[in-house]
Amino acid sequence: MLYTLCIILILIASILIILAVLVQSPKSGMAANFGASNQVMGVRQTSDFLEKFTWTMAAVIFALSLLATLAMDRGLVATSNAEIERDRSAAMEKVLIEDIAPAMPQAELPAAEAQETVEVVEE
Repeated sequence: MLYTLCIILILIASILIILAVLVQSPKSGMAANFGASNQVMGVRQTSDFLEKFTWTMAAVIFALSLLATLAMDRGLVATSNAEIERDRSAAMEKVLIEDIAPAMPQAELPAAEAQETVEVVEE
């Protein structure tokens, strides 16, 4: 239950941080030249608030992520780890089999044809 609540709160905080970043005015570039007159009329406090809000939401996401990790169900984690180990073992077996058997079979010349080829080249 706590894990689900943490995930929901992380999603809400993520949406809020996206909106806060989109609302902030750019600090440099061509758009900043047009926005310089807005700072005279009190937009400076708004940008300070948005910057503090963005950092706060980032800290909230970090803290909730740690809390969600601690609140995970141990049984689900063990099951997930077992599945990961099984998949890793299967992948390693596949790699070992592919290393042993070449991807393309090599064509071999019979011994008699190889000697005839050597004699023709020597003449």
